[in-house]
Amino acid sequence: MPVDVTWWGHATTTVRDSGVTVLTDPLLVRRLAHLRRRRGALPSPQAVRPDLVLVSHLHADHLHVRSLALLEPGARVVVPRGAVRAVPGLRRLAPLLELTEVVPGETVTAGPVTVRVVPAAHDGRRLPVGPHLAPALGFVVEGEQRTYFAGDTGLFDGMAEAVGEVDTALLPVGGWGPFLGEGHLDAARAAQALARLRPRNAVPVHFGTYWPVGMDAVRPHEFHSPGMEFKRLAARPAPQVTVHLLEHGQSVRLEAE
Repeated sequence: MPVDVTWWGHATTTVRDSGVTVLTDPLLVRRLAHLRRRRGALPSPQAVRPDLVLVSHLHADHLHVRSLALLEPGARVVVPRGAVRAVPGLRRLAPLLELTEVVPGETVTAGPVTVRVVPAAHDGRRLPVGPHLAPALGFVVEGEQRTYFAGDTGLFDGMAEAVGEVDTALLPVGGWGPFLGEGHLDAARAAQALARLRPRNAVPVHFGTYWPVGMDAVRPHEFHSPGMEFKRLAARPAPQVTVHLLEHGQSVRLEAE
C-alpha cells in the first residue's frame, strides 16, 4: 500500500500509512508570539483528527498548547518524558487528551502501525530556560513503509544506526528566523544527513512558513530558499534519493518498492 505524506508548514505534517493518520508537531495558528505565518493556509480540519499525534520536543513552535487544544477530546498525543511536568499548559490539557511520555528506544502502536522513538541532537527544554529537562526526539512510523520524522536535530554520531533503515525522511532544512542556532539542520547539513540515512525519498520541512514580525527584509533567502537549496545540494551526496519539494498543504503518494 502507498504512504501519503502531507506538509502543512513548519514541522507539521500528516503521514497516512496502513489506514492510520499520524500528525507531527501540530502548529495550527497564524501567530505565535513574535512569529507570524507568512505562507500557506492553516491545516484543514481533517488534519486535526489524527489517530496519533507525535510531539518531538518542548519548544513552543513544536509543542504548541493552543494547537493541541484544538484536537478532538481523547486524542492520543506522544510527548517527551518530562513534558507534562515542564509545561503547565500541557498539564491543563491532560484530562482531555491521552498523553503518553516516551524516551528513545520505546515504541508506541496505533492499529497496524508502530512508532519507534529515536534520539535527536537538540536542546529540548521549554524555553527560555525550562526548569526540567526533557529529551528531544525523532520518530520512525512503521507500517507498510518506514517514515522518519526528525523533529529538530543536528547531525550526530551514530545517526544512521539510531534511526535505522527508512524509506522516507522528513528532514528540517531551515527555521523561523534569519539565523539557525546549534542543534539544527540547514540545507547543507540536511543533505549530509540524507547521505547517512540513505532513504528512497525525502521531504524537506521546517522552513518558509513562520518569520519574525518586522524582519521580512532581514536575510529573506533564509525564508524562501532552504527547500530548493536542499534539493540541489542533496543531488551530489545522495543521488539515489528522490527529494519531494512540497508546497504548503501539498501531498505526495509514496509507493512501496
